[in-house]
Amino acid sequence: MFAAGWRRGARYRGAAIGGLVANATFGFLKASILVAAVDAGGGRMGAYDTASITAYTWLSQALLGSVNLTGQSDLADRMKDGSVAIDLLRPVDLQTASTAQEVGRALFALLPRGVPLVALGVVVGGMRLPLDALSSGLGAVSIVAGTILSYLTVYLVAVVGFWSVETRGLQLAYMIISGFLAGLFVPVLLFPGWLFALAQATPFPSMLQTPIDVVSGRITNWDAVQAVAVQFAWIAAVLVVGQLMTRAGRRRLEVQGG
Repeated sequence: MFAAGWRRGARYRGAAIGGLVANATFGFLKASILVAAVDAGGGRMGAYDTASITAYTWLSQALLGSVNLTGQSDLADRMKDGSVAIDLLRPVDLQTASTAQEVGRALFALLPRGVPLVALGVVVGGMRLPLDALSSGLGAVSIVAGTILSYLTVYLVAVVGFWSVETRGLQLAYMIISGFLAGLFVPVLLFPGWLFALAQATPFPSMLQTPIDVVSGRITNWDAVQAVAVQFAWIAAVLVVGQLMTRAGRRRLEVQGG
């Protein structure tokens, strides 16, 4: 299923190029605003200086094509039209299979969208990334973990369709909340104390903020290992919740028609 998702992502190259152009455009806008904010603060804004805020900007844009912060998934559509019944007849776990396919497609997007944006950040923004083996390895693991976690969490949104059928309203709410708490618009570290604590109590920072921090080298060594461990803890927790919701939903599901 992962390989099928990867092949599916590889087919829509025009969409990948369009996404790259959009992410690059907003990357320049985002960088100009945040760098100006750092300059207005005397060269530092919270834990960020010009170099680190530049890295945050371009890495967040690079990962945006792979980390699902929209709440949308193919499974939600299959819930609505009833074709999820076919998925449930297959000798594979619904949660694992659907997530593997989505993650395969998402990780392919790193090639046409993520890598060029990182290169753009290095060439245009002067971004510097740690190149030692430990940082690079942990960064790669953190990106994959954040991507998996995002789709496992979106799976929870989709399986609400067992009860409500239509989940577009929930998807919209998810997109607003997840983007903000994941650190898409501004780094989570710039949140006031109470909002930072609220964000840390959710899986959203582990989807985007943590991979950015590890890849950029803002956190290193043992701190980076701990951050990745938190990602895997969230993955385990969301997996369990997803299994429970799937089992409960299967008992309620009714598909009528030909």
